[in-house]
Amino acid sequence: MRLRALFAGLAVAGLLAGCVPSDEGSDIILGPGAAASDPSNAATFQTACERRGGEWRNVGRGGLMTCFTTPKDAGKYCTKSTDCSTECLARSNTCAPIQPLYGCNELLDASGRRGTLCVD
Repeated sequence: MRLRALFAGLAVAGLLAGCVPSDEGSDIILGPGAAASDPSNAATFQTACERRGGEWRNVGRGGLMTCFTTPKDAGKYCTKSTDCSTECLARSNTCAPIQPLYGCNELLDASGRRGTLCVD
């Protein structure tokens, strides 16, 4: 149960950190209301995403847009989360191929223990 709370806390922190456009760092997530209230918001976030090599795409059915990037260590062998800049996938023992990860994924924590993280 502690592991689930840790992963949930990390997911929330990641989402909150992603609300500011920048050339490096966090994910950019824009909901439909943000773009509607100021159409330049979407263009600003999309430009920042593409400048850092990301791909600006829809996420799920909720109309959210986010910036998907490929981490530098994507596909690298890992045995715990600290081996990766993002997440260590438990099934393949590799660093995540894309950031952010959506859906349910089995991950390895900092001690190498398995846990499931679901983000939608």
